[in-house]
Amino acid sequence: MSNDSSPALSRSTLMLMATAAGLSVANIYYNQPLLDDFRHAFPSDAHWVGAVPTITQVGYAAGMFFTAPLGDRFERRSLILLMIICECVSLAVAAAAPSLWVLVGASLMIGLLGTIAQQIIPFTAELARPEQRGHAVGTVMSGLLLGILLARTASGTIASLTGWRSVFTAAVVAMIVLGVLIMMRLPRSTPTSNLSYPKLLGSMWHLWHELPVLREASLTGGALFGAFSAFWTTLALLLADAPFHYGPQAAGLFGLVGAAGALVAPMAGKSADRRGPRIGITLALVITALSYGVFALSAASLTGLVIGVLLLDIGVQGAQISNQARIFALKPEARSRVNSIFIVFYFIGGAAGSAMSAYAWRTHGWLGVCFVGFAFTLVATASHLARGWR
Repeated sequence: MSNDSSPALSRSTLMLMATAAGLSVANIYYNQPLLDDFRHAFPSDAHWVGAVPTITQVGYAAGMFFTAPLGDRFERRSLILLMIICECVSLAVAAAAPSLWVLVGASLMIGLLGTIAQQIIPFTAELARPEQRGHAVGTVMSGLLLGILLARTASGTIASLTGWRSVFTAAVVAMIVLGVLIMMRLPRSTPTSNLSYPKLLGSMWHLWHELPVLREASLTGGALFGAFSAFWTTLALLLADAPFHYGPQAAGLFGLVGAAGALVAPMAGKSADRRGPRIGITLALVITALSYGVFALSAASLTGLVIGVLLLDIGVQGAQISNQARIFALKPEARSRVNSIFIVFYFIGGAAGSAMSAYAWRTHGWLGVCFVGFAFTLVATASHLARGWR
Protein backbone atom coordinates (compact mmCIF):
# COMPACT_ATOMS: atom_id res chain seq x y z
CA MET A 1 0.00 0.00 0.00
CA SER A 2 1.46 3.34 -0.94
CA ASN A 3 1.59 6.70 0.77
CA ASP A 4 -0.23 8.39 -2.09
CA SER A 5 -3.40 8.85 -0.13
CA SER A 6 -4.44 12.18 1.32
CA PRO A 7 -3.90 12.90 5.06
CA ALA A 8 -7.57 12.10 5.70
CA LEU A 9 -6.96 8.63 4.29
CA SER A 10 -3.79 7.45 6.02
CA ARG A 11 -2.21 4.09 5.39
CA SER A 12 -3.60 2.64 8.62
CA THR A 13 -7.09 3.97 7.89
CA LEU A 14 -6.99 2.53 4.39
CA MET A 15 -5.86 -0.83 5.79
CA LEU A 16 -8.72 -0.83 8.30
CA MET A 17 -11.23 0.03 5.57
CA ALA A 18 -9.90 -2.77 3.34
CA THR A 19 -10.09 -5.24 6.22
CA ALA A 20 -13.60 -4.14 7.17
CA ALA A 21 -14.76 -4.47 3.57
CA GLY A 22 -13.39 -8.01 3.39
CA LEU A 23 -14.76 -9.25 6.71
CA SER A 24 -18.21 -7.76 6.19
CA VAL A 25 -18.72 -9.06 2.65
CA ALA A 26 -17.43 -12.51 3.62
CA ASN A 27 -20.71 -13.14 5.47
CA ILE A 28 -22.50 -13.40 2.14
CA TYR A 29 -20.24 -16.17 0.84
CA TYR A 30 -19.70 -18.49 3.79
CA ASN A 31 -22.67 -20.59 2.67
CA GLN A 32 -21.44 -21.48 -0.82
CA PRO A 33 -18.98 -24.31 0.10
CA LEU A 34 -21.57 -25.65 2.56
CA LEU A 35 -24.29 -26.66 0.10
CA ASP A 36 -23.48 -30.35 0.35
CA ASP A 37 -23.51 -30.07 4.16
CA PHE A 38 -26.92 -28.37 4.01
CA ARG A 39 -28.12 -31.16 1.75
CA HIS A 40 -27.20 -33.74 4.40
CA ALA A 41 -28.43 -31.65 7.35
CA PHE A 42 -31.87 -31.09 5.80
CA PRO A 43 -32.45 -34.16 3.58
CA SER A 44 -36.19 -33.57 3.14
CA ASP A 45 -35.39 -30.22 1.44
CA ALA A 46 -32.16 -31.26 -0.26
CA HIS A 47 -33.32 -30.09 -3.70
CA TRP A 48 -33.71 -26.54 -2.41
CA VAL A 49 -30.24 -25.92 -0.96
CA GLY A 50 -29.46 -23.62 -3.90
CA ALA A 51 -32.01 -21.21 -2.39
CA VAL A 52 -29.53 -20.31 0.37
CA PRO A 53 -26.89 -18.50 -1.75
CA THR A 54 -29.58 -17.19 -4.10
CA ILE A 55 -31.67 -15.54 -1.39
CA THR A 56 -28.54 -14.16 0.26
CA GLN A 57 -27.69 -12.24 -2.89
CA VAL A 58 -31.29 -11.14 -3.35
CA GLY A 59 -31.13 -9.77 0.19
CA TYR A 60 -27.88 -7.99 -0.57
CA ALA A 61 -29.39 -6.35 -3.65
CA ALA A 62 -32.37 -5.21 -1.54
CA GLY A 63 -30.00 -3.87 1.11
CA MET A 64 -28.14 -1.91 -1.54
CA PHE A 65 -31.37 -0.22 -2.53
CA PHE A 66 -32.84 0.42 0.91
CA THR A 67 -29.81 0.94 3.19
CA ALA A 68 -26.67 1.78 1.20
CA PRO A 69 -27.97 5.21 -0.02
CA LEU A 70 -28.20 6.28 3.62
CA GLY A 71 -24.44 6.91 3.53
CA ASP A 72 -25.13 10.16 1.66
CA ARG A 73 -27.62 11.25 4.33
CA PHE A 74 -26.18 10.03 7.65
CA GLU A 75 -22.83 9.69 9.35
CA ARG A 76 -21.38 6.45 8.07
CA ARG A 77 -19.51 5.17 11.11
CA SER A 78 -22.64 5.11 13.29
CA LEU A 79 -24.62 3.54 10.46
CA ILE A 80 -21.98 0.82 10.01
CA LEU A 81 -21.95 0.01 13.74
CA LEU A 82 -25.74 -0.36 13.80
CA MET A 83 -25.61 -2.68 10.79
CA ILE A 84 -22.91 -4.80 12.46
CA ILE A 85 -25.14 -5.36 15.49
CA CYS A 86 -28.05 -6.48 13.34
CA GLU A 87 -25.78 -8.67 11.21
CA CYS A 88 -24.53 -10.47 14.33
CA VAL A 89 -28.13 -11.36 15.23
CA SER A 90 -28.80 -12.72 11.73
CA LEU A 91 -25.63 -14.83 11.76
CA ALA A 92 -26.55 -16.24 15.16
CA VAL A 93 -29.97 -17.29 13.83
CA ALA A 94 -28.26 -19.03 10.88
CA ALA A 95 -25.96 -20.89 13.25
CA ALA A 96 -28.92 -22.24 15.21
CA ALA A 97 -31.29 -22.81 12.26
CA PRO A 98 -33.49 -25.90 12.91
CA SER A 99 -34.62 -26.16 9.27
CA LEU A 100 -33.51 -25.16 5.80
CA TRP A 101 -36.22 -22.52 5.60
CA VAL A 102 -35.10 -20.82 8.82
CA LEU A 103 -31.61 -20.82 7.32
CA VAL A 104 -33.01 -19.27 4.12
CA GLY A 105 -34.75 -16.55 6.15
CA ALA A 106 -31.58 -15.81 8.12
CA SER A 107 -29.63 -15.74 4.86
CA LEU A 108 -32.01 -13.12 3.49
CA MET A 109 -31.24 -10.90 6.49
CA ILE A 110 -27.51 -11.60 6.27
CA GLY A 111 -27.59 -10.35 2.69
CA LEU A 112 -29.88 -7.41 3.51
CA LEU A 113 -27.58 -6.19 6.28
CA GLY A 114 -24.34 -7.12 4.56
CA THR A 115 -23.87 -3.84 2.71
CA ILE A 116 -21.28 -2.50 5.15
CA ALA A 117 -18.59 -2.72 2.49
CA GLN A 118 -20.73 -0.56 0.24
CA GLN A 119 -20.64 2.19 2.85
CA ILE A 120 -16.86 1.90 3.05
CA ILE A 121 -16.11 2.07 -0.68
CA PRO A 122 -17.81 5.45 -1.38
CA PHE A 123 -16.24 6.79 1.83
CA THR A 124 -12.82 5.77 0.48
CA ALA A 125 -13.53 7.62 -2.77
CA GLU A 126 -14.52 10.68 -0.74
CA LEU A 127 -11.34 10.70 1.35
CA ALA A 128 -8.85 9.99 -1.44
CA ARG A 129 -7.37 12.64 -3.71
CA PRO A 130 -8.94 12.60 -7.20
CA GLU A 131 -5.74 11.51 -8.95
CA GLN A 132 -5.38 8.59 -6.52
CA ARG A 133 -9.02 7.61 -6.23
CA GLY A 134 -8.78 4.56 -8.47
CA HIS A 135 -5.80 3.22 -6.51
CA ALA A 136 -7.46 3.83 -3.12
CA VAL A 137 -10.72 2.22 -4.20
CA GLY A 138 -8.76 -0.63 -5.76
CA THR A 139 -6.93 -1.21 -2.47
CA VAL A 140 -10.19 -1.42 -0.52
CA MET A 141 -11.61 -3.62 -3.24
CA SER A 142 -8.63 -5.95 -2.77
CA GLY A 143 -9.78 -6.42 0.81
CA LEU A 144 -13.36 -6.94 -0.32
CA LEU A 145 -12.40 -9.43 -3.01
CA LEU A 146 -10.13 -11.34 -0.65
CA GLY A 147 -13.07 -11.49 1.74
CA ILE A 148 -15.31 -12.92 -0.97
CA LEU A 149 -12.79 -15.57 -1.97
CA LEU A 150 -11.17 -16.48 1.36
CA ALA A 151 -14.61 -16.73 2.95
CA ARG A 152 -14.99 -19.98 1.04
CA THR A 153 -11.64 -21.26 2.31
CA ALA A 154 -12.38 -20.36 5.93
CA SER A 155 -15.91 -21.74 5.68
CA GLY A 156 -14.83 -25.03 4.15
CA THR A 157 -12.02 -25.52 6.65
CA ILE A 158 -14.12 -24.73 9.73
CA ALA A 159 -17.00 -26.89 8.48
CA SER A 160 -14.72 -29.87 7.91
CA LEU A 161 -13.36 -29.59 11.46
CA THR A 162 -16.35 -28.59 13.60
CA GLY A 163 -19.43 -28.56 11.34
CA TRP A 164 -21.21 -25.95 9.29
CA ARG A 165 -22.93 -24.25 12.25
CA SER A 166 -19.54 -23.25 13.63
CA VAL A 167 -18.93 -21.22 10.47
CA PHE A 168 -21.70 -18.78 11.34
CA THR A 169 -20.69 -18.71 15.01
CA ALA A 170 -17.15 -17.73 14.04
CA ALA A 171 -18.58 -15.03 11.80
CA VAL A 172 -20.39 -13.48 14.78
CA VAL A 173 -17.11 -13.26 16.69
CA ALA A 174 -15.33 -11.70 13.70
CA MET A 175 -18.04 -9.04 13.32
CA ILE A 176 -17.87 -8.12 17.02
CA VAL A 177 -14.10 -7.59 16.74
CA LEU A 178 -14.61 -5.55 13.57
CA GLY A 179 -17.18 -3.36 15.31
CA VAL A 180 -14.76 -2.55 18.13
CA LEU A 181 -11.99 -1.60 15.68
CA ILE A 182 -14.32 0.58 13.63
CA MET A 183 -15.56 2.37 16.74
CA MET A 184 -11.96 3.08 17.77
CA ARG A 185 -10.32 3.96 14.44
CA LEU A 186 -12.65 4.80 11.59
CA PRO A 187 -13.09 8.56 11.03
CA ARG A 188 -16.50 10.15 10.95
CA SER A 189 -18.01 10.99 7.59
CA THR A 190 -19.74 14.19 6.52
CA PRO A 191 -23.23 13.71 5.03
CA THR A 192 -23.57 15.20 1.54
CA SER A 193 -27.38 15.28 1.29
CA ASN A 194 -30.27 16.52 3.42
CA LEU A 195 -32.96 14.78 1.37
CA SER A 196 -35.68 12.87 3.20
CA TYR A 197 -35.49 9.08 2.98
CA PRO A 198 -38.23 8.77 0.30
CA LYS A 199 -36.62 11.51 -1.78
CA LEU A 200 -33.20 9.95 -1.29
CA LEU A 201 -34.49 6.68 -2.75
CA GLY A 202 -36.39 8.47 -5.49
CA SER A 203 -33.30 10.39 -6.54
CA MET A 204 -31.68 7.13 -7.64
CA TRP A 205 -34.27 6.85 -10.41
CA HIS A 206 -33.21 10.27 -11.68
CA LEU A 207 -29.54 9.36 -11.45
CA TRP A 208 -30.20 6.21 -13.49
CA HIS A 209 -31.80 8.23 -16.28
CA GLU A 210 -29.31 11.08 -16.08
CA LEU A 211 -26.09 9.04 -16.28
CA PRO A 212 -25.66 6.72 -19.30
CA VAL A 213 -22.23 5.60 -18.09
CA LEU A 214 -23.87 4.40 -14.88
CA ARG A 215 -26.42 2.41 -16.87
CA GLU A 216 -23.73 0.74 -18.95
CA ALA A 217 -21.50 -0.02 -15.96
CA SER A 218 -24.42 -1.43 -13.96
CA LEU A 219 -25.67 -3.76 -16.69
CA THR A 220 -22.17 -4.92 -17.60
CA GLY A 221 -21.19 -5.46 -13.97
CA GLY A 222 -24.39 -7.30 -13.12
CA ALA A 223 -24.05 -9.72 -16.00
CA LEU A 224 -20.38 -10.38 -15.21
CA PHE A 225 -21.19 -11.10 -11.58
CA GLY A 226 -23.85 -13.51 -12.80
CA ALA A 227 -21.08 -15.37 -14.62
CA PHE A 228 -18.93 -15.28 -11.47
CA SER A 229 -21.73 -16.60 -9.22
CA ALA A 230 -22.70 -19.35 -11.67
CA PHE A 231 -19.36 -21.04 -11.09
CA TRP A 232 -18.95 -20.49 -7.35
CA THR A 233 -22.51 -21.52 -6.49
CA THR A 234 -22.12 -24.97 -8.04
CA LEU A 235 -18.43 -25.70 -7.44
CA ALA A 236 -19.10 -27.53 -4.14
CA LEU A 237 -21.64 -29.76 -5.90
CA LEU A 238 -19.21 -30.60 -8.71
CA LEU A 239 -16.43 -31.47 -6.26
CA ALA A 240 -18.76 -33.59 -4.08
CA ASP A 241 -19.65 -35.86 -7.03
CA ALA A 242 -17.54 -38.32 -9.05
CA PRO A 243 -14.70 -38.33 -9.90
CA PHE A 244 -13.63 -36.02 -7.05
CA HIS A 245 -15.75 -36.94 -3.99
CA TYR A 246 -14.35 -33.97 -2.05
CA GLY A 247 -15.91 -32.30 0.98
CA PRO A 248 -16.47 -28.60 1.72
CA GLN A 249 -12.82 -27.98 2.64
CA ALA A 250 -11.70 -28.70 -0.94
CA ALA A 251 -14.31 -26.33 -2.33
CA GLY A 252 -13.19 -23.70 0.13
CA LEU A 253 -9.54 -24.11 -0.81
CA PHE A 254 -10.38 -22.97 -4.31
CA GLY A 255 -10.86 -19.57 -2.70
CA LEU A 256 -7.09 -19.46 -2.16
CA VAL A 257 -6.62 -19.90 -5.89
CA GLY A 258 -9.13 -17.18 -6.66
CA ALA A 259 -7.52 -14.87 -4.09
CA ALA A 260 -4.57 -14.48 -6.46
CA GLY A 261 -6.97 -12.67 -8.76
CA ALA A 262 -7.59 -10.07 -6.06
CA LEU A 263 -4.04 -8.83 -6.62
CA VAL A 264 -5.21 -7.24 -9.87
CA ALA A 265 -7.52 -4.83 -8.02
CA PRO A 266 -4.97 -2.11 -7.14
CA MET A 267 -3.32 -2.57 -10.56
CA ALA A 268 -6.68 -2.19 -12.30
CA GLY A 269 -7.32 0.94 -10.23
CA LYS A 270 -3.97 2.45 -11.19
CA SER A 271 -4.60 1.61 -14.85
CA ALA A 272 -7.98 3.33 -14.69
CA ASP A 273 -6.29 6.41 -13.18
CA ARG A 274 -3.73 6.54 -16.01
CA ARG A 275 -5.36 5.18 -19.16
CA GLY A 276 -9.09 5.22 -18.59
CA PRO A 277 -11.19 2.18 -17.74
CA ARG A 278 -12.83 1.05 -20.99
CA ILE A 279 -9.81 -0.82 -22.38
CA GLY A 280 -9.45 -2.71 -19.11
CA ILE A 281 -13.12 -3.69 -19.13
CA THR A 282 -12.89 -5.03 -22.68
CA LEU A 283 -9.86 -7.15 -21.77
CA ALA A 284 -11.65 -8.40 -18.64
CA LEU A 285 -14.61 -9.57 -20.73
CA VAL A 286 -12.31 -11.59 -23.01
CA ILE A 287 -10.60 -13.21 -20.00
CA THR A 288 -13.94 -14.11 -18.40
CA ALA A 289 -15.22 -15.72 -21.60
CA LEU A 290 -11.98 -17.69 -21.87
CA SER A 291 -12.40 -18.96 -18.31
CA TYR A 292 -15.67 -20.66 -19.21
CA GLY A 293 -14.08 -22.31 -22.20
CA VAL A 294 -11.54 -23.79 -19.79
CA PHE A 295 -14.26 -24.82 -17.31
CA ALA A 296 -16.22 -26.62 -20.04
CA LEU A 297 -13.20 -28.84 -20.67
CA SER A 298 -12.43 -29.39 -16.97
CA ALA A 299 -15.32 -31.32 -15.44
CA ALA A 300 -12.85 -33.99 -14.30
CA SER A 301 -9.64 -31.94 -14.11
CA LEU A 302 -8.47 -30.09 -11.01
CA THR A 303 -5.73 -28.40 -13.02
CA GLY A 304 -8.26 -27.06 -15.51
CA LEU A 305 -10.51 -25.83 -12.70
CA VAL A 306 -7.59 -24.00 -11.07
CA ILE A 307 -6.67 -22.27 -14.34
CA GLY A 308 -10.31 -21.37 -14.94
CA VAL A 309 -10.69 -19.90 -11.43
CA LEU A 310 -7.68 -17.66 -11.94
CA LEU A 311 -9.00 -16.40 -15.26
CA LEU A 312 -12.55 -15.91 -13.95
CA ASP A 313 -11.52 -13.93 -10.90
CA ILE A 314 -9.01 -11.76 -12.74
CA GLY A 315 -11.60 -10.95 -15.40
CA VAL A 316 -14.53 -10.18 -13.11
CA GLN A 317 -12.49 -8.27 -10.54
CA GLY A 318 -10.63 -6.20 -13.10
CA ALA A 319 -13.90 -5.16 -14.71
CA GLN A 320 -15.48 -4.20 -11.39
CA ILE A 321 -12.62 -1.90 -10.36
CA SER A 322 -12.61 -0.19 -13.75
CA ASN A 323 -16.38 0.25 -13.69
CA GLN A 324 -16.34 1.70 -10.17
CA ALA A 325 -13.57 4.13 -11.10
CA ARG A 326 -15.92 5.39 -13.81
CA ILE A 327 -19.03 5.79 -11.69
CA PHE A 328 -17.37 7.45 -8.67
CA ALA A 329 -16.26 10.31 -10.93
CA LEU A 330 -19.82 11.02 -12.11
CA LYS A 331 -21.55 12.66 -9.10
CA PRO A 332 -19.28 13.30 -6.09
CA GLU A 333 -22.21 14.43 -3.94
CA ALA A 334 -24.13 11.21 -4.65
CA ARG A 335 -21.46 8.53 -4.47
CA SER A 336 -23.41 6.26 -2.11
CA ARG A 337 -26.49 6.38 -4.34
CA VAL A 338 -24.51 5.90 -7.55
CA ASN A 339 -22.70 2.96 -5.97
CA SER A 340 -26.02 1.59 -4.71
CA ILE A 341 -27.45 1.50 -8.22
CA PHE A 342 -24.34 -0.23 -9.52
CA ILE A 343 -24.24 -2.85 -6.76
CA VAL A 344 -28.02 -3.50 -6.88
CA PHE A 345 -27.58 -4.57 -10.49
CA TYR A 346 -24.38 -6.39 -9.56
CA PHE A 347 -26.11 -8.62 -7.04
CA ILE A 348 -29.30 -9.04 -9.02
CA GLY A 349 -26.98 -10.46 -11.65
CA GLY A 350 -25.30 -12.60 -8.99
CA ALA A 351 -28.63 -13.94 -7.73
CA ALA A 352 -29.70 -14.73 -11.30
CA GLY A 353 -26.42 -16.50 -11.95
CA SER A 354 -26.78 -18.56 -8.75
CA ALA A 355 -30.38 -19.53 -9.52
CA MET A 356 -29.81 -20.39 -13.17
CA SER A 357 -26.64 -22.36 -12.48
CA ALA A 358 -28.34 -24.36 -9.71
CA TYR A 359 -31.14 -25.23 -12.16
CA ALA A 360 -28.66 -25.99 -14.94
CA TRP A 361 -26.74 -28.30 -12.61
CA ARG A 362 -29.89 -30.31 -11.82
CA THR A 363 -30.97 -30.55 -15.45
CA HIS A 364 -27.79 -30.54 -17.58
CA GLY A 365 -24.86 -30.99 -15.20
CA TRP A 366 -21.57 -29.16 -15.40
CA LEU A 367 -21.83 -28.28 -19.11
CA GLY A 368 -25.15 -26.60 -18.37
CA VAL A 369 -23.46 -24.49 -15.69
CA CYS A 370 -20.73 -23.51 -18.15
CA PHE A 371 -23.32 -22.52 -20.72
CA VAL A 372 -25.02 -20.27 -18.14
CA GLY A 373 -21.72 -18.61 -17.22
CA PHE A 374 -20.76 -18.00 -20.83
CA ALA A 375 -24.22 -16.63 -21.65
CA PHE A 376 -23.93 -14.08 -18.83
CA THR A 377 -20.53 -13.05 -20.19
CA LEU A 378 -22.06 -12.47 -23.63
CA VAL A 379 -24.76 -10.27 -22.08
CA ALA A 380 -22.04 -8.23 -20.33
CA THR A 381 -20.15 -7.86 -23.60
CA ALA A 382 -23.26 -6.68 -25.44
CA SER A 383 -23.92 -4.06 -22.75
CA HIS A 384 -20.34 -2.81 -22.81
CA LEU A 385 -20.11 -2.54 -26.58
CA ALA A 386 -23.60 -1.25 -27.36
CA ARG A 387 -23.24 2.15 -28.99
CA GLY A 388 -26.37 3.47 -27.33
CA TRP A 389 -24.73 3.29 -23.89
CA ARG A 390 -21.56 5.22 -24.77
